[in-house]
Amino acid sequence: MSRLWRWYQKCLEVHPVKTQVISSGILWGLGDIGAQAVTHSTLKEKRQNALRYKEYKDEEEFRINWKRVGITSMFGFAFVGPVGHYWYEYLDRFIRLRLQLKPKTTKFVATKVASDGLLFGPLDLLIFFSYMGFASGKNVEQVKEDVKRDFLPSLIIGGGIWPIVQIANFRFVPVRYQLLYVNFFCLLDSCFLSWIEQQGDAAWKQWFKSFNALENHKSQA
Repeated sequence: MSRLWRWYQKCLEVHPVKTQVISSGILWGLGDIGAQAVTHSTLKEKRQNALRYKEYKDEEEFRINWKRVGITSMFGFAFVGPVGHYWYEYLDRFIRLRLQLKPKTTKFVATKVASDGLLFGPLDLLIFFSYMGFASGKNVEQVKEDVKRDFLPSLIIGGGIWPIVQIANFRFVPVRYQLLYVNFFCLLDSCFLSWIEQQGDAAWKQWFKSFNALENHKSQA
C-alpha cells in the first residue's frame, strides 16, 4: 500500500491533471457499479414479494451494465477530474490572495466550504443529471423532467453530508491532495448519484415534488 501511495504521489507531481482525470474516471465507474448493485438488491426484494421463487430465479443473478459504467466513468474523466483539479487550486488561491484569509482558520475553512457547496456542488449535480440523460438517448424535455425530479433530493441529501466532508478536507488536507480526498468520497457520491438517477419516479421522491408544487403555489398566490 505504501508503494502504491508513493507511486500515486509521483504521478501527481509529474502529471497532476492527467492523474486526477484517470483516478476520477475509475472511481466514478466503480461508484456506478455499486449503484447498480444497490438497485438490483432493492428490486430483488420487491420481486421476491410479488413472484414465486421459481419464476424469479432466472432474474436473480446480478449483471453489470457496462455501457452505463462507461457513461458514468466518462463524467469522471471529462468533468470531475479536470474541473475539480482547477477548482480546488483556484479556490485556494482566491481565498488566500484575494480575500486575504489565513489558511486553516475557521473563517478560511468556512468560506471554502460555503463556496464549494453553493457554487461547485449545484453545478456538479446539474451537469451530471443532464449528461446522464442525454447520454442515455433522452430528448431535451425528458432531461428537464429528470433534472426536476432528481436535482432537489440530491442537493438536500448531499447538502447534509458534503459540508462535513469538506470541513475536514479544507482544514487538514494539503491543496494538492484535496481532490484525491474528494475522489475517495466521490466513490460513494457517484454510487449515490447513480442510484438516485436509476430510481426514476420512486415513491420517496414524490415528497420533493409535492414540496416544489406547494412553493410554486405560494409564489403565484
